[in-house]
Amino acid sequence: MTSLHYRTCPLCEATCGLELQIEDDAVTRIRGDRDDVFSKGFLCPKGSVLHHVHEDPDRLHQPLIKQTDGTHREATWDEAFAEIERLLLPCRERDGAASTAIYIGNPNVHGSGLVTLQGLAQTLATTNIYTARSVDQASREAANGFLYGDPGAYGVPDLDRTELLVIIGANPVASNGSLATAPDWPGRIDGIRERGGHVMVIDPRRTESADRADEWLGIRPGTDALLLAALANVIFAEGLADLRAANEYVDNVEAVRAAVRPYTPEAVAGPTGIAAETTRELARRIAQTDRTALYGRVGLHTNAFGTISSWLTDVVTIVTGNLDREGGVMFATPAAPSLSDPAEYPDGFVTGRWRSRVAGHPECQGEFPVATLPDEILTPGDGQVTSMICLAGNPARSAPDSARMEEALASLKCLVAVDIYRNETSQYAHVILPPASHLERSHYDLFFYPMGVRNIANWSPPLFEPTGPTEADIHLRLTGLLSGMGSDPDVSFLREMTTQLIVGAVLPELDAEAVAASLTGETVFDRFLDLMLRVGPYGAGLPDFGIPGQALEGSVGLSLEVLAANPHGIDLGPLEPRLPERLGTPNGRINLLPAAIEADLPRLQSLLEVGPPEDYSLIGRRYIRSNNSWMHNIRVLTKGRNRCTLMVHPDDAETLGVETGAMVSVEGKVGSVVVPVEVTDAIALGVVSLPHGYGHDADGQTIANDHPGVNSNLLTDPSVLDPVSGACSINGIPVRLVAQT
Repeated sequence: MTSLHYRTCPLCEATCGLELQIEDDAVTRIRGDRDDVFSKGFLCPKGSVLHHVHEDPDRLHQPLIKQTDGTHREATWDEAFAEIERLLLPCRERDGAASTAIYIGNPNVHGSGLVTLQGLAQTLATTNIYTARSVDQASREAANGFLYGDPGAYGVPDLDRTELLVIIGANPVASNGSLATAPDWPGRIDGIRERGGHVMVIDPRRTESADRADEWLGIRPGTDALLLAALANVIFAEGLADLRAANEYVDNVEAVRAAVRPYTPEAVAGPTGIAAETTRELARRIAQTDRTALYGRVGLHTNAFGTISSWLTDVVTIVTGNLDREGGVMFATPAAPSLSDPAEYPDGFVTGRWRSRVAGHPECQGEFPVATLPDEILTPGDGQVTSMICLAGNPARSAPDSARMEEALASLKCLVAVDIYRNETSQYAHVILPPASHLERSHYDLFFYPMGVRNIANWSPPLFEPTGPTEADIHLRLTGLLSGMGSDPDVSFLREMTTQLIVGAVLPELDAEAVAASLTGETVFDRFLDLMLRVGPYGAGLPDFGIPGQALEGSVGLSLEVLAANPHGIDLGPLEPRLPERLGTPNGRINLLPAAIEADLPRLQSLLEVGPPEDYSLIGRRYIRSNNSWMHNIRVLTKGRNRCTLMVHPDDAETLGVETGAMVSVEGKVGSVVVPVEVTDAIALGVVSLPHGYGHDADGQTIANDHPGVNSNLLTDPSVLDPVSGACSINGIPVRLVAQT
């Protein structure tokens, strides 16, 4: 019997709709859902092989326990949690709660465990919290917090109505977009050009996005902040600043004018490699085009000036009147409200409320930079980390100085990994807990719809009965164990208590038990979602409890039941202006020159005096066929040419005496790798590029090990961080190249 099912792809931020054909309880075909209200049939190669992850023979189905000889054996779930109780609790009793670290990887924001993570972290009662955020978007979120009072207040480009799109340090054609949820970036870029608009890409590499754009502007890695400051300088100096409607909510504009005065196009031309007149022309175009959107991403955010760069992106947007304006940069109105809470910062967003034990790095959003995790594990003394829980992450490949990270992981007295694979991190785990697959759980993009370029809601039911617990149930069982309920707590009780706690936090004036009983959904995640949809801006409300619906006139109020009846999603319309309601600052206004940014600006000015680099600058890259380190075990995605190569400009290749295919040693401050060269004019002179997420060598991923590549984070210096947000500098790494004979 053949049937068709629809769901949202959980593999990246684009939230594409899938049509899955099922025969005899197996997926026989996946293609884009042409009726999906957001993606309209678009699908990248990853989404089409989602079932290959589900069926991967290397995917774990049973827990693994490490034996005395270092190998892992399969165990029952009860055995696995008994082993965690035996190893983890004594560590915490002996070394204190702070001795347990937690690392949260990117896949968690795509899963149902997102709503149970907070309870687990609170129960751990540790300051040693680390996530993939510090090697991704920490600097962007810090800038959001300083400007808008909420780290989760992401402004996104209004792609479908803009006339000028400036992409800085981002490659959305390959990444499918990031921190700007939009299926089919290629089609949307084409759409801008087809309606007479212009697309420019600023990047050290001529990326796939640059190939699709009207114009590519090469820039030296790590100097984006200088270029952005010069753009603001020209806009002010030539009288082009016009905040339009946002003027009513913005303070300290004149202070910013003074702050960017030193950054003339002539002053930044040397460090950036961009001619002064080119910078002037770009500033004028941004200011004089009616609808302009700036979009920056990893290249902008993961360098030593990430927070300043993020802030300056907003400065240019604001002073040209493109904030909260159709065709500019806008804020989504998600059906389920954002998980971030400005109330955490009643006196305004700050970082550095506490500092790491060894290096003294400031916290940002309650986390330390993952670059300092090995310091905390390997340095003896009070508060030393001796145990860790790693949730769907692979810091052995994603964090700076991977060699030292692996040394640290290997030294832990207890490492618990929640992961579907035995990878380079979980190979060190004393216990591995594999959650149910993507197709065995429901799905809704709580984290990504608040960054949507259109307001959308889409829920997917599970396709198959789970063969094991979901991430949420694993989190709850760990929470119960840490709460003193033993290794086999009553998970049903924990689900109910968690739901009631959520209700109490959202609607403290109501009877939490009664409200929880009224919600639809079999899981904690689905009941949480039903609650948030009902009380959200398009919601059906809770009429039995006196909570009215907020549905737009003529529409059906949202609930989980309504979404379940609309498998292709519900289109809630284009982005609309949201100021001042979206501001979470104490005074309800935007301070355009936050104190933390102002204090860090002298460091940027010193960059003006830096001469041409003596070494090469290494930048990262990604391919549409991969997703960090964990999609490399799918044969369909890894077949073909070797993609783990070092891109080198032809003139640099001639100087080195190498051709495509030759091997070179890439040597950084903390390590080196040997990799084949790919000679291409799609990279700036003096810049080289390696993809991230490679370097596979763990038993347990057969196909990935057949295409291991090299690990670029063996070269990343963990001491180079953005001092405000703790973002790791994984782009613009100084390296030497030595041809191998």
